[in-house]
Amino acid sequence: MIVTVTANPSVDRTISLDAPLARGHVQRAAAVTNQPGGKGINVARAVHGAGLRTLAVLPAGPSDPLRIQLEATGLPHRSVPIDQPVRTNLTIAEPDGTTTKVNEPGPGLSAGELARLTDLVAAVAADARWVALCGSLPPGVPDDWYAAVTARLHAGGHRVSVDTSGPPLLAIAGARPDLLKPNAFELAELIGGDGASLEAAAEAGDLTPVQSAASALAARTGGAVLTTLGAAGAVLTTAEGSWFATPPQIRVRSTVGAGDSSLAGYLIAEHRGASPEDRLRTAVAYGSAAAALPGTTPPDPTDLDLAGVHVRPLS
Repeated sequence: MIVTVTANPSVDRTISLDAPLARGHVQRAAAVTNQPGGKGINVARAVHGAGLRTLAVLPAGPSDPLRIQLEATGLPHRSVPIDQPVRTNLTIAEPDGTTTKVNEPGPGLSAGELARLTDLVAAVAADARWVALCGSLPPGVPDDWYAAVTARLHAGGHRVSVDTSGPPLLAIAGARPDLLKPNAFELAELIGGDGASLEAAAEAGDLTPVQSAASALAARTGGAVLTTLGAAGAVLTTAEGSWFATPPQIRVRSTVGAGDSSLAGYLIAEHRGASPEDRLRTAVAYGSAAAALPGTTPPDPTDLDLAGVHVRPLS
């Protein structure tokens, strides 16, 4: 089973436009969707669609709209009740695939609510092959919460993947997670340098800066590093080596949640015993498929173009 933890979940509202966004003007929406969201929930939805056992763990009250949406999707989940409603995140999607996001901060968690969430994660991890800690932390939650949870899970013999940014990301490296999934900007946060330069170099075909930074991070954590590079593809770095994958040709509809689907693809392939190359191939196929779908819709296996992903080792 793959357990995901979303400490700051959301209802994801996507407004699709049929013309470029014009600031300061009135525009009509071509379509509006509301979906359960948050990085861990996105990962769990993709894993569930692949037919693997999964469980999404999150804080939300029993009558929260997010819980109602999760029930409608059939996604297995457990929640810690909280008094405040889950946040709503707004995405504006333009016809060329450009997305603009406005994220609410989310409700704060009391010390008691956070303790119950931590205990629930530890309890459900007993039957998990992976526990994925995903996304931002709610207001008031200590920056090192992911690090503390990782240490507790490692003490129980569980493997942990982490996908976050900012202070929680800076605090996690010392906890030595088994898998980190940064993008170029998050990789630069951890190692130093400029994320835009890393991504631009990769787009130009120079993977040395990304490979060097990811190798330094993998040496620090002792685990794998899956670095997503947007349209350029992704690099997987492990103790055995590094590989680069380019994505298939797609028509981009929404990049929101594409990185989450990449993480899901990696975990799905690893769960099935795939080689590092095929884990990376599946990760990129899932991320690309997600970008071709509206809103935060998770891809299922029928959406994948595995043959269109090209993987090669990096020296």
